[in-house]
Amino acid sequence: MAPSDNPSVMTTGMPEAFMKGDTSSSMSGTSQLWQKKGSCPKGTIPVRRIQKNDMAKVSLLVDYGRKKARNSHRGTEMDENKIQNLLQSNHSMAILITEGYSYTGAKGDIKVFNPHVEYDDEWTTSQIALKSAVLQDYECVESGWAVNPGVYGDRKTRFFVYWTADSGKKTGCFDLTCPGFVQTSSKIALGAAIHPISTTDGLPYQITLYLFRDPSTGNWWVQYNEKTNVGYFPPELFAYLPQTAQTVQWGGEVYSSRIGGFSPHTSTQMGSGQFPILEESSGYVKRIRVRDNSMILKFPEQVDHYTDEFRCYDVRYLGDYIEDPEFYFGGPGRNELCP
Repeated sequence: MAPSDNPSVMTTGMPEAFMKGDTSSSMSGTSQLWQKKGSCPKGTIPVRRIQKNDMAKVSLLVDYGRKKARNSHRGTEMDENKIQNLLQSNHSMAILITEGYSYTGAKGDIKVFNPHVEYDDEWTTSQIALKSAVLQDYECVESGWAVNPGVYGDRKTRFFVYWTADSGKKTGCFDLTCPGFVQTSSKIALGAAIHPISTTDGLPYQITLYLFRDPSTGNWWVQYNEKTNVGYFPPELFAYLPQTAQTVQWGGEVYSSRIGGFSPHTSTQMGSGQFPILEESSGYVKRIRVRDNSMILKFPEQVDHYTDEFRCYDVRYLGDYIEDPEFYFGGPGRNELCP
């Protein structure tokens, strides 16, 4: 019998999501384009077909579906211990971060856009990530949306999961492109195009993601739009994450070989492609939540916001005089201030 997708019902291998202390979002949700053509039979899962052309875009077959290797470089705004785990060559991040506790879950509403990606070997994501505290070889689980031509063969906005056990050096990948993530849902496809998409002057659409650890098995589950447990990362993948995560990050990331002092800078966008000046037109994460040993979803005790390249991709945190703090991020990449 296929496992239930109702997170409040205990079934074999399907944990409760422990949603105590949270409320549902009133914003517009999304679906996946493939669902317009039907559904999967009971006992099966939807799997995105990988084309030969997709795999031909990488220089080595073993690199297909992986993030490029990450070598740390010096940062500017946060203390050096934190920066070591953030700034990486050819990667630019604009994030909200919390650390200092043991985290067993993280959640957020992420606005969905279709930002421009300049070259096929570049990508942009908006995601939630839980990481171990080991700086040079951190472990992490992530989920969000991505525009990634090198993995998906096009420039559509797609739902993804990702993991690594050594900061992306040799382990980990997007979706099911390597052994690791175990998919259980027949309703949500990894790498499937998201529909509809927000525009800067139109209706806002978002996905709600919740990554949480099952205390019985140690599995890190990914829940999509508050009702579907998509699958899990087994604890055997990691050395530290089987217990808890020490860092949670929400926000955007761009990869390009033209990041990190190169000129011209990439024009690959983050979020909506606009700086977070006007909230309505920017990328955002709302209903920011963590779960610690109390097993209750709540706003983090303390947060910092951070960006690698504020002239290219910036951040804006609204925490004062607002009932539920909000985080805005994004930017155009190359512009007059980021040549």
